[in-house]
Amino acid sequence: MEVSNLETIPGRTIVAHFGVVTGSTVRAKNFGKDFLAGLRNIVGGELKEYTELLQEARHDAVMRMCEQAQQVGANAVVNVRFATSAVASGAAELYVYGTAVEVR
Repeated sequence: MEVSNLETIPGRTIVAHFGVVTGSTVRAKNFGKDFLAGLRNIVGGELKEYTELLQEARHDAVMRMCEQAQQVGANAVVNVRFATSAVASGAAELYVYGTAVEVR
């Protein structure tokens, strides 16, 4: 499955359009990781706990979007975009969407 934030895949031709596909995940902060990140926030530097949390969330959301694209017969997703929103105190949703297409 090819995934691109461009409107097309360079060197390929879009031959079929299957509509919008989406994937999402809602993640909550882990107390232990949140505590360590809070300490690191005092002394400065990268908040690796949050970086890992967001990387896992992006990966899971993209995989769910690709599964939906495969179910409709697509072999690529173009014009991919990410969005986030807070759904509860300490929890956030990572949402990804794009257009499922068949490319040759």
